[in-house]
Amino acid sequence: MAGAKTRTLTKKQAELIAKALADPRRVEILKQIGSCSCIACADVRECQPVSAATLSHHLKELEMAGLIEIEREGKFANLTLKRDVLDAYRSYLAEI
Repeated sequence: MAGAKTRTLTKKQAELIAKALADPRRVEILKQIGSCSCIACADVRECQPVSAATLSHHLKELEMAGLIEIEREGKFANLTLKRDVLDAYRSYLAEI
């Protein structure tokens, strides 16, 4: 894509992503979120064999790492994969 700016990560951002993706459950959750343009948190919960509190913890880690965006609407939440951040992380790893 001509003129597209590639996002770069700081070392700290890359470390947060690595920590978040070190948990296989979070990788599965991220795949589930990435399979849709936007997915309701309740839909993720239905497919994950964890408590609501545990899912909340995993989503917080993914959000802190910058991998997902959580848009809250009252007591509901919609989740979106931040592909630009994931692409930047892949580029970061490619430099190793």
